[in-house]
Amino acid sequence: MTIRPRRSVLYMPGSNARALEKARTLPADALILDLEDAVAPDAKDVARRQVAEAVAARGFGPREVVVRINALATRWGEEDLAAAAAAGPDAVLVPKVEDAEGVFEIGRRLARLGAPATTAIWVMIETPRAVLDPLSIAAAREEEAGRRLACFVMGTNDLAKETRARLVPGRAPMLGWLANSVAAARALGLDVVDGVYNGLDDAAGFEAECVQGRDLGMDGKTLIHPSQIEPANRAFAPSEAEVAQAKTLVAAFDAPENAAKGALAIDGRMVERLHAEIARRTVALAEAIAARGA
Repeated sequence: MTIRPRRSVLYMPGSNARALEKARTLPADALILDLEDAVAPDAKDVARRQVAEAVAARGFGPREVVVRINALATRWGEEDLAAAAAAGPDAVLVPKVEDAEGVFEIGRRLARLGAPATTAIWVMIETPRAVLDPLSIAAAREEEAGRRLACFVMGTNDLAKETRARLVPGRAPMLGWLANSVAAARALGLDVVDGVYNGLDDAAGFEAECVQGRDLGMDGKTLIHPSQIEPANRAFAPSEAEVAQAKTLVAAFDAPENAAKGALAIDGRMVERLHAEIARRTVALAEAIAARGA
Protein backbone atom coordinates (compact mmCIF):
# COMPACT_ATOMS: atom_id res chain seq x y z
CA MET A 1 0.00 0.00 0.00
CA THR A 2 1.59 3.28 -1.16
CA ILE A 3 0.58 6.36 0.80
CA ARG A 4 1.86 9.92 0.58
CA PRO A 5 1.17 11.81 3.82
CA ARG A 6 -0.74 15.07 3.31
CA ARG A 7 -1.33 15.97 6.95
CA SER A 8 -0.11 19.56 6.68
CA VAL A 9 -0.49 21.52 3.44
CA LEU A 10 0.89 25.03 3.85
CA TYR A 11 -0.01 27.97 1.61
CA MET A 12 3.02 30.13 0.77
CA PRO A 13 2.61 33.45 -1.10
CA GLY A 14 4.44 33.28 -4.42
CA SER A 15 5.29 36.96 -4.26
CA ASN A 16 7.40 36.49 -1.10
CA ALA A 17 10.83 35.22 -2.16
CA ARG A 18 11.95 34.86 1.45
CA ALA A 19 8.93 32.69 2.27
CA LEU A 20 9.60 30.48 -0.76
CA GLU A 21 13.14 29.88 0.45
CA LYS A 22 12.01 29.20 4.03
CA ALA A 23 9.50 26.66 2.71
CA ARG A 24 12.37 24.30 1.90
CA THR A 25 13.05 23.83 5.62
CA LEU A 26 9.57 23.58 7.10
CA PRO A 27 8.20 20.19 8.32
CA ALA A 28 5.02 20.42 6.23
CA ASP A 29 4.04 17.42 4.14
CA ALA A 30 3.06 19.65 1.22
CA LEU A 31 3.49 23.26 0.13
CA ILE A 32 1.07 25.25 -2.01
CA LEU A 33 3.05 27.99 -3.73
CA ASP A 34 0.24 30.44 -4.30
CA LEU A 35 -0.28 32.66 -7.33
CA GLU A 36 -3.95 33.35 -6.59
CA ASP A 37 -5.49 34.72 -3.39
CA ALA A 38 -2.24 35.46 -1.55
CA VAL A 39 -0.86 37.63 -4.36
CA ALA A 40 -1.99 41.17 -5.20
CA PRO A 41 -2.78 41.91 -8.86
CA ASP A 42 0.29 44.10 -9.34
CA ALA A 43 2.54 41.33 -8.00
CA LYS A 44 1.19 38.47 -10.14
CA ASP A 45 3.97 38.55 -12.75
CA VAL A 46 6.76 38.65 -10.17
CA ALA A 47 5.12 35.85 -8.19
CA ARG A 48 4.79 33.65 -11.29
CA ARG A 49 8.46 34.06 -12.14
CA GLN A 50 9.62 33.43 -8.57
CA VAL A 51 7.47 30.34 -8.13
CA ALA A 52 8.54 28.87 -11.48
CA GLU A 53 12.20 29.41 -10.61
CA ALA A 54 11.76 27.93 -7.12
CA VAL A 55 10.01 24.83 -8.44
CA ALA A 56 12.50 24.31 -11.26
CA ALA A 57 15.41 24.59 -8.80
CA ARG A 58 13.95 21.71 -6.73
CA GLY A 59 15.53 21.29 -3.28
CA PHE A 60 12.25 20.83 -1.38
CA GLY A 61 13.20 17.37 -0.13
CA PRO A 62 10.24 15.08 0.60
CA ARG A 63 7.77 17.96 0.61
CA GLU A 64 5.10 17.77 -2.07
CA VAL A 65 5.18 20.97 -4.13
CA VAL A 66 1.90 22.30 -5.54
CA VAL A 67 1.39 25.50 -7.55
CA ARG A 68 -2.00 27.20 -7.20
CA ILE A 69 -2.73 29.07 -10.40
CA ASN A 70 -5.29 31.77 -11.06
CA ALA A 71 -8.43 30.57 -12.81
CA LEU A 72 -8.08 30.27 -16.58
CA ALA A 73 -10.87 32.82 -16.96
CA THR A 74 -8.66 35.50 -15.42
CA ARG A 75 -5.98 37.37 -17.33
CA TRP A 76 -3.25 35.54 -15.42
CA GLY A 77 -4.44 31.94 -15.63
CA GLU A 78 -2.99 30.97 -19.02
CA GLU A 79 0.50 32.22 -18.17
CA ASP A 80 0.34 30.65 -14.71
CA LEU A 81 -0.48 27.24 -16.16
CA ALA A 82 2.22 27.48 -18.81
CA ALA A 83 4.85 28.44 -16.23
CA ALA A 84 3.77 25.64 -13.90
CA ALA A 85 3.81 23.07 -16.72
CA ALA A 86 7.35 24.05 -17.63
CA ALA A 87 8.58 23.98 -14.03
CA GLY A 88 7.06 20.55 -13.31
CA PRO A 89 5.68 20.69 -9.74
CA ASP A 90 4.10 17.65 -8.11
CA ALA A 91 0.69 19.17 -8.78
CA VAL A 92 -1.19 22.18 -10.07
CA LEU A 93 -4.04 23.41 -7.85
CA VAL A 94 -6.94 24.87 -9.82
CA PRO A 95 -9.47 27.25 -8.20
CA LYS A 96 -13.22 27.44 -8.76
CA VAL A 97 -13.63 24.04 -10.42
CA GLU A 98 -17.33 23.21 -10.71
CA ASP A 99 -17.59 20.25 -13.06
CA ALA A 100 -15.64 17.54 -14.87
CA GLU A 101 -15.06 19.79 -17.88
CA GLY A 102 -13.02 22.11 -15.67
CA VAL A 103 -10.70 19.19 -14.90
CA PHE A 104 -10.59 18.04 -18.52
CA GLU A 105 -9.60 21.51 -19.73
CA ILE A 106 -6.62 21.64 -17.37
CA GLY A 107 -5.64 18.07 -18.24
CA ARG A 108 -5.71 18.78 -21.98
CA ARG A 109 -3.72 21.97 -21.59
CA LEU A 110 -1.09 20.34 -19.40
CA ALA A 111 -0.64 17.65 -22.06
CA ARG A 112 -0.30 20.25 -24.84
CA LEU A 113 2.18 22.23 -22.75
CA GLY A 114 4.35 19.15 -22.24
CA ALA A 115 3.96 18.99 -18.47
CA PRO A 116 5.61 15.94 -16.87
CA ALA A 117 3.30 12.95 -16.50
CA THR A 118 3.99 13.13 -12.76
CA THR A 119 2.36 16.56 -12.42
CA ALA A 120 -1.06 15.90 -10.91
CA ILE A 121 -4.18 18.05 -10.80
CA TRP A 122 -5.61 19.20 -7.48
CA VAL A 123 -8.90 21.14 -7.48
CA MET A 124 -10.44 23.61 -5.08
CA ILE A 125 -13.96 22.69 -3.95
CA GLU A 126 -15.16 26.16 -3.01
CA THR A 127 -18.39 27.08 -4.79
CA PRO A 128 -22.05 26.15 -4.27
CA ARG A 129 -22.12 24.20 -7.55
CA ALA A 130 -19.04 22.22 -6.56
CA VAL A 131 -20.38 21.10 -3.18
CA LEU A 132 -23.78 20.27 -4.66
CA ASP A 133 -22.21 17.68 -6.99
CA PRO A 134 -18.61 16.87 -6.07
CA LEU A 135 -19.02 13.34 -7.43
CA SER A 136 -19.27 14.66 -10.99
CA ILE A 137 -15.93 16.43 -10.50
CA ALA A 138 -14.26 13.38 -8.97
CA ALA A 139 -15.57 11.23 -11.83
CA ALA A 140 -13.38 13.21 -14.24
CA ARG A 141 -10.65 10.83 -13.18
CA GLU A 142 -12.31 8.05 -15.15
CA GLU A 143 -11.62 9.83 -18.46
CA GLU A 144 -8.22 10.18 -20.12
CA ALA A 145 -8.22 13.99 -19.90
CA GLY A 146 -8.89 13.80 -16.17
CA ARG A 147 -6.50 11.02 -15.18
CA ARG A 148 -4.16 13.47 -13.45
CA LEU A 149 -6.82 14.37 -10.87
CA ALA A 150 -5.51 13.39 -7.43
CA CYS A 151 -6.90 15.59 -4.66
CA PHE A 152 -9.76 17.82 -3.52
CA VAL A 153 -8.87 20.90 -1.47
CA MET A 154 -11.77 22.38 0.47
CA GLY A 155 -12.06 26.15 0.14
CA THR A 156 -14.14 26.89 3.22
CA ASN A 157 -13.57 30.67 3.22
CA ASP A 158 -14.86 30.96 -0.34
CA LEU A 159 -17.75 28.67 0.47
CA ALA A 160 -18.72 30.92 3.36
CA LYS A 161 -18.55 33.95 1.08
CA GLU A 162 -20.59 32.39 -1.73
CA THR A 163 -23.27 30.73 0.42
CA ARG A 164 -23.38 33.24 3.30
CA ALA A 165 -22.96 30.35 5.72
CA ARG A 166 -21.19 31.43 8.88
CA LEU A 167 -17.81 30.09 9.92
CA VAL A 168 -18.75 29.08 13.45
CA PRO A 169 -17.04 26.71 15.89
CA GLY A 170 -17.95 23.17 14.91
CA ARG A 171 -18.81 24.25 11.34
CA ALA A 172 -22.37 22.93 11.55
CA PRO A 173 -23.50 24.88 8.45
CA MET A 174 -20.83 23.18 6.35
CA LEU A 175 -20.66 19.64 7.70
CA GLY A 176 -22.93 18.21 5.02
CA TRP A 177 -20.84 19.74 2.23
CA LEU A 178 -17.59 18.56 3.78
CA ALA A 179 -18.81 15.00 4.34
CA ASN A 180 -20.30 14.80 0.84
CA SER A 181 -17.01 15.96 -0.68
CA VAL A 182 -15.08 13.33 1.28
CA ALA A 183 -17.44 10.59 0.08
CA ALA A 184 -17.13 11.78 -3.54
CA ALA A 185 -13.36 11.85 -3.32
CA ARG A 186 -13.16 8.36 -1.84
CA ALA A 187 -15.54 6.98 -4.46
CA LEU A 188 -12.92 7.75 -7.11
CA GLY A 189 -9.78 7.11 -5.05
CA LEU A 190 -8.87 10.76 -4.43
CA ASP A 191 -7.35 12.39 -1.38
CA VAL A 192 -9.13 15.33 0.24
CA VAL A 193 -7.61 18.13 2.32
CA ASP A 194 -9.61 20.30 4.70
CA GLY A 195 -9.92 24.10 4.48
CA VAL A 196 -7.91 26.63 6.46
CA TYR A 197 -8.51 27.84 10.00
CA ASN A 198 -8.33 31.62 10.25
CA GLY A 199 -7.70 32.07 13.98
CA LEU A 200 -3.93 32.21 14.32
CA ASP A 201 -4.11 32.91 18.06
CA ASP A 202 -6.69 30.19 18.77
CA ALA A 203 -4.62 27.04 19.17
CA ALA A 204 -7.43 25.10 20.85
CA GLY A 205 -9.88 25.99 18.09
CA PHE A 206 -7.40 24.97 15.42
CA GLU A 207 -6.67 21.62 17.03
CA ALA A 208 -10.39 20.94 17.47
CA GLU A 209 -11.02 21.61 13.78
CA CYS A 210 -8.12 19.34 12.81
CA VAL A 211 -9.65 16.54 14.87
CA GLN A 212 -13.04 17.18 13.29
CA GLY A 213 -11.55 17.07 9.78
CA ARG A 214 -9.69 13.87 10.59
CA ASP A 215 -12.83 12.24 11.98
CA LEU A 216 -14.74 13.25 8.83
CA GLY A 217 -12.14 11.34 6.82
CA MET A 218 -9.88 14.15 5.60
CA ASP A 219 -6.23 13.35 4.86
CA GLY A 220 -4.93 16.65 6.23
CA LYS A 221 -5.52 20.37 6.50
CA THR A 222 -4.50 23.43 4.54
CA LEU A 223 -2.60 25.92 6.67
CA ILE A 224 -1.92 29.65 6.61
CA HIS A 225 1.02 29.82 9.03
CA PRO A 226 4.00 27.59 9.88
CA SER A 227 2.91 27.51 13.53
CA GLN A 228 0.00 25.30 12.45
CA ILE A 229 2.20 22.58 10.96
CA GLU A 230 3.08 20.62 14.09
CA PRO A 231 -0.47 20.34 15.49
CA ALA A 232 -1.80 19.36 12.06
CA ASN A 233 0.89 16.70 11.66
CA ARG A 234 0.01 15.33 15.07
CA ALA A 235 -3.76 15.35 14.56
CA PHE A 236 -3.70 13.59 11.18
CA ALA A 237 -1.18 10.92 12.18
CA PRO A 238 -2.20 7.72 13.97
CA SER A 239 -1.15 7.61 17.61
CA GLU A 240 1.30 5.04 18.93
CA ALA A 241 -1.59 3.21 20.58
CA GLU A 242 -3.56 3.14 17.32
CA VAL A 243 -0.58 1.79 15.40
CA ALA A 244 0.08 -0.89 18.02
CA GLN A 245 -3.57 -1.95 17.96
CA ALA A 246 -3.56 -2.01 14.16
CA LYS A 247 -0.46 -4.21 14.06
CA THR A 248 -2.08 -6.63 16.51
CA LEU A 249 -5.18 -6.85 14.36
CA VAL A 250 -3.21 -7.37 11.13
CA ALA A 251 -1.06 -10.05 12.72
CA ALA A 252 -4.13 -11.90 13.96
CA PHE A 253 -5.76 -12.04 10.53
CA ASP A 254 -2.46 -12.95 8.87
CA ALA A 255 -1.97 -15.95 11.15
CA PRO A 256 -2.32 -19.21 9.15
CA GLU A 257 -4.93 -20.61 11.53
CA ASN A 258 -7.18 -17.60 10.80
CA ALA A 259 -6.85 -17.64 7.01
CA ALA A 260 -10.41 -18.82 6.44
CA LYS A 261 -12.05 -16.74 9.17
CA GLY A 262 -14.10 -13.65 8.41
CA ALA A 263 -14.26 -12.39 11.98
CA LEU A 264 -12.18 -12.74 15.14
CA ALA A 265 -12.49 -11.83 18.80
CA ILE A 266 -9.48 -9.67 19.68
CA ASP A 267 -9.04 -8.01 23.08
CA GLY A 268 -12.71 -8.50 23.91
CA ARG A 269 -13.93 -7.00 20.63
CA MET A 270 -15.38 -8.68 17.55
CA VAL A 271 -13.54 -7.51 14.41
CA GLU A 272 -14.03 -8.39 10.76
CA ARG A 273 -11.68 -8.50 7.79
CA LEU A 274 -12.76 -5.02 6.76
CA HIS A 275 -11.26 -3.82 10.06
CA ALA A 276 -8.03 -5.55 9.09
CA GLU A 277 -7.94 -3.50 5.88
CA ILE A 278 -8.44 -0.31 7.89
CA ALA A 279 -5.64 -1.45 10.18
CA ARG A 280 -3.30 -2.11 7.24
CA ARG A 281 -3.80 1.45 6.05
CA THR A 282 -3.10 2.78 9.55
CA VAL A 283 0.19 0.89 9.63
CA ALA A 284 1.09 1.98 6.10
CA LEU A 285 0.40 5.63 6.95
CA ALA A 286 2.55 5.41 10.08
CA GLU A 287 5.37 3.87 8.07
CA ALA A 288 5.09 6.57 5.38
CA ILE A 289 5.24 9.29 8.02
CA ALA A 290 8.27 7.66 9.64
CA ALA A 291 10.01 7.35 6.26
CA ARG A 292 9.31 11.00 5.51
CA GLY A 293 10.83 12.03 8.84
CA ALA A 294 13.92 9.93 8.18
